[in-house]
Amino acid sequence: MSLHGRTAIVTGAARGLGRAIALGLASAGARVVAVDRPGAAGLDAFEHAHGFDLADTHGLAGLADDIHAAHGPIHILVNNAGVARLEHFNEITVEAWREVMLVNADAVFFLSQRVAEHMIADGVPGRIISISSKNGLMAEAGLAHYNASKGAVELITKSLAAELGPHGVTVNGVAPGMIATPIDGEFPLDREPFEAAWNERIPLRDGHGGGYGRPEDVVGAVLYLASDAARYVTGTTLVVDGGVLADQMPRLRFMRPYRNSLET
Repeated sequence: MSLHGRTAIVTGAARGLGRAIALGLASAGARVVAVDRPGAAGLDAFEHAHGFDLADTHGLAGLADDIHAAHGPIHILVNNAGVARLEHFNEITVEAWREVMLVNADAVFFLSQRVAEHMIADGVPGRIISISSKNGLMAEAGLAHYNASKGAVELITKSLAAELGPHGVTVNGVAPGMIATPIDGEFPLDREPFEAAWNERIPLRDGHGGGYGRPEDVVGAVLYLASDAARYVTGTTLVVDGGVLADQMPRLRFMRPYRNSLET
């Protein structure tokens, strides 16, 4: 899945999942252009970096144009940047709703729109990959605006795939589950029991018994979709959630212990 000779834009690249994705693309040979808020800690670690507030919807076309002017044809766009707020449904203000939608949905569409135009004009068989969420496929209390924004990403992905397919540009999504990143670190939660409940809820365990994923666990899906190996894959979402959405009710914990018939 070599990406040598290709230029990739990654939004929200300064930390967490975006940083892991940017480093993963670079390790596969891509020239990575990291985008995050101006002055974001960690952004200056990248050789090619652009400080930009993705909530500036009207400036997104200019951002894409500037990157294209500086680095040439764009082969890969990863829409990773996202914001989340934990609030009861009746606490969500118009301003809070718009804050989430501007970054999580509007920026995904309008940056993809302009980058896709460059891909078509340059004759590039481009790859657009948007980081959705399990919350785009199943709701979660306290996150109505976040859930809605990620649901929008799911259909933006399919809509663009339908329109860009004739130009050889693929558009796909990756939906992470519970990944250990800073995005919910400031949520007003009873943190310890919350973390324990989620860990118990995730079917797939690592070698230490933990269920939470790491940012690196999502990178492989992005690399696959960005590569020639996914040439004929478009309009779909790869779920990377340790099996959460596969198990509607964690019944296993209430059953009698597993017994392997091969063991005596």
